[in-house]
Amino acid sequence: MTRDQHKTPEEILQSYQNAFSQNISESRIERHITGMKKTEFVHIWIHINRSVFKEGLKHLFQFDECPHFAVTSGYDINDNIDLIYHFSIYHGFPHKELSINFKVTLPKSDPTIETITDLFPGALISEQEKQEMLGVKVKDIPTNKRIFISDDFPTNVFPWRRDETGPQKFVKNLHEVEQ
Repeated sequence: MTRDQHKTPEEILQSYQNAFSQNISESRIERHITGMKKTEFVHIWIHINRSVFKEGLKHLFQFDECPHFAVTSGYDINDNIDLIYHFSIYHGFPHKELSINFKVTLPKSDPTIETITDLFPGALISEQEKQEMLGVKVKDIPTNKRIFISDDFPTNVFPWRRDETGPQKFVKNLHEVEQ
């Protein structure tokens, strides 16, 4: 890919809005200047519907033949679980690399999402982590075993959840003194 083939953040965001307009609930571009050289870092944020999530990731390949998957963040937010998939494109092109972040909201009543390991094999560890820590069900995950918490930890307790499936009933506040 040559420098002339790189799309601007605005062009990339417009491409997503054109392709997935009804399935994007919010999007934005953030620019941060840092360092002595005043280097600009650009982050594109897209909140995409779960029904087109995987197609949205495939759309990344229109801009870079090898988009880089970094990690998936996960949050328990009231009745939902928000997953944020962090990617970068144009790696190796000075001052052209872009961060693209896809937020997907899963209702706790059905916290399922398709695996992305067929597109990004390195996503396996993040997917396993979200299953163990948040109770997300990843469809067609190639390796479905625990790696972050022990096998004897209760199966329906998720350490990062804040609701009744969270670990609160197992936590002791050592600073509290029984009277």
